[in-house]
Amino acid sequence: MNYNILGYGLYLLFVGIVIFKVGKRCYDNGNIFVRNLLQENIALSMQVNRILLIGYYLLNLGYSAITLISWEKIETPIQMIAVVSSKVGFILLIIGVLHYLNIFLINKFISKLL
Repeated sequence: MNYNILGYGLYLLFVGIVIFKVGKRCYDNGNIFVRNLLQENIALSMQVNRILLIGYYLLNLGYSAITLISWEKIETPIQMIAVVSSKVGFILLIIGVLHYLNIFLINKFISKLL
Protein backbone atom coordinates (compact mmCIF):
# COMPACT_ATOMS: atom_id res chain seq x y z
CA MET A 1 0.00 0.00 0.00
CA ASN A 2 1.24 3.47 -0.85
CA TYR A 3 1.06 5.44 2.38
CA ASN A 4 2.22 8.65 0.72
CA ILE A 5 -0.92 8.93 -1.40
CA LEU A 6 -3.14 8.18 1.60
CA GLY A 7 -1.18 10.69 3.69
CA TYR A 8 -1.53 13.36 0.98
CA GLY A 9 -5.28 12.80 0.88
CA LEU A 10 -5.69 12.97 4.66
CA TYR A 11 -3.45 16.03 4.88
CA LEU A 12 -5.30 17.92 2.15
CA LEU A 13 -8.66 16.96 3.64
CA PHE A 14 -7.75 18.13 7.17
CA VAL A 15 -6.00 21.28 6.00
CA GLY A 16 -8.78 22.17 3.57
CA ILE A 17 -11.46 21.85 6.24
CA VAL A 18 -9.46 23.91 8.74
CA ILE A 19 -8.58 26.62 6.22
CA PHE A 20 -12.15 27.03 5.01
CA LYS A 21 -13.68 26.98 8.51
CA VAL A 22 -11.17 29.51 9.90
CA GLY A 23 -11.47 31.67 6.79
CA LYS A 24 -15.26 31.78 7.02
CA ARG A 25 -15.11 32.61 10.74
CA CYS A 26 -12.54 35.38 10.21
CA TYR A 27 -14.53 36.74 7.27
CA ASP A 28 -17.75 36.92 9.28
CA ASN A 29 -16.12 38.45 12.35
CA GLY A 30 -13.68 40.63 10.39
CA ASN A 31 -16.46 42.74 8.90
CA ILE A 32 -16.63 44.69 12.15
CA PHE A 33 -12.95 45.65 12.02
CA VAL A 34 -12.93 46.58 8.34
CA ARG A 35 -16.12 48.64 8.70
CA ASN A 36 -14.50 50.45 11.63
CA LEU A 37 -11.59 51.40 9.37
CA LEU A 38 -13.78 52.48 6.44
CA GLN A 39 -16.80 53.93 8.21
CA GLU A 40 -17.96 56.17 5.41
CA ASN A 41 -18.00 53.46 2.72
CA ILE A 42 -19.71 50.19 3.67
CA ALA A 43 -19.56 48.75 0.13
CA LEU A 44 -15.80 49.29 0.03
CA SER A 45 -15.37 47.65 3.42
CA MET A 46 -17.24 44.55 2.20
CA GLN A 47 -15.03 44.33 -0.88
CA VAL A 48 -11.85 44.77 1.16
CA ASN A 49 -12.97 41.98 3.51
CA ARG A 50 -13.65 39.70 0.50
CA ILE A 51 -10.22 40.45 -0.94
CA LEU A 52 -8.65 39.61 2.43
CA LEU A 53 -10.55 36.31 2.46
CA ILE A 54 -9.43 35.41 -1.07
CA GLY A 55 -5.84 36.29 -0.20
CA TYR A 56 -6.08 34.14 2.93
CA TYR A 57 -7.38 31.18 0.93
CA LEU A 58 -4.75 31.54 -1.80
CA LEU A 59 -1.88 31.91 0.63
CA ASN A 60 -2.80 28.99 2.87
CA LEU A 61 -3.97 26.56 0.20
CA GLY A 62 -0.96 27.38 -1.96
CA TYR A 63 1.46 26.87 0.90
CA SER A 64 -0.28 23.64 1.87
CA ALA A 65 0.07 22.31 -1.67
CA ILE A 66 3.71 23.34 -1.91
CA THR A 67 4.60 21.52 1.31
CA LEU A 68 3.64 18.23 -0.33
CA ILE A 69 6.94 18.40 -2.24
CA SER A 70 9.02 18.21 0.93
CA TRP A 71 7.48 15.00 2.28
CA GLU A 72 9.74 12.04 2.83
CA LYS A 73 8.77 8.52 1.78
CA ILE A 74 6.26 7.10 4.24
CA GLU A 75 6.79 3.42 5.01
CA THR A 76 4.41 2.63 7.92
CA PRO A 77 1.00 3.77 9.13
CA ILE A 78 2.57 5.15 12.32
CA GLN A 79 4.98 7.24 10.28
CA MET A 80 2.05 8.46 8.14
CA ILE A 81 0.15 9.61 11.24
CA ALA A 82 3.25 11.37 12.57
CA VAL A 83 3.96 13.16 9.28
CA VAL A 84 0.35 14.19 8.66
CA SER A 85 -0.12 15.47 12.21
CA SER A 86 3.13 17.45 12.19
CA LYS A 87 2.32 19.03 8.81
CA VAL A 88 -1.24 19.91 9.86
CA GLY A 89 0.08 21.31 13.14
CA PHE A 90 2.55 23.50 11.30
CA ILE A 91 -0.22 24.87 9.06
CA LEU A 92 -2.30 25.62 12.18
CA LEU A 93 0.68 27.45 13.66
CA ILE A 94 1.05 29.54 10.51
CA ILE A 95 -2.67 30.39 10.49
CA GLY A 96 -2.44 31.50 14.13
CA VAL A 97 0.61 33.67 13.52
CA LEU A 98 -1.01 35.30 10.48
CA HIS A 99 -4.19 35.95 12.46
CA TYR A 100 -2.36 37.70 15.30
CA LEU A 101 -0.23 39.63 12.82
CA ASN A 102 -3.39 40.89 11.10
CA ILE A 103 -4.93 41.90 14.44
CA PHE A 104 -1.74 43.75 15.40
CA LEU A 105 -1.58 45.60 12.08
CA ILE A 106 -5.27 46.53 12.14
CA ASN A 107 -4.97 47.85 15.71
CA LYS A 108 -1.87 49.83 14.78
CA PHE A 109 -3.66 51.29 11.76
CA ILE A 110 -6.74 52.18 13.83
CA SER A 111 -4.62 53.86 16.53
CA LYS A 112 -2.96 56.04 13.86
CA LEU A 113 -6.39 57.12 12.60
CA LEU A 114 -7.57 58.07 16.07
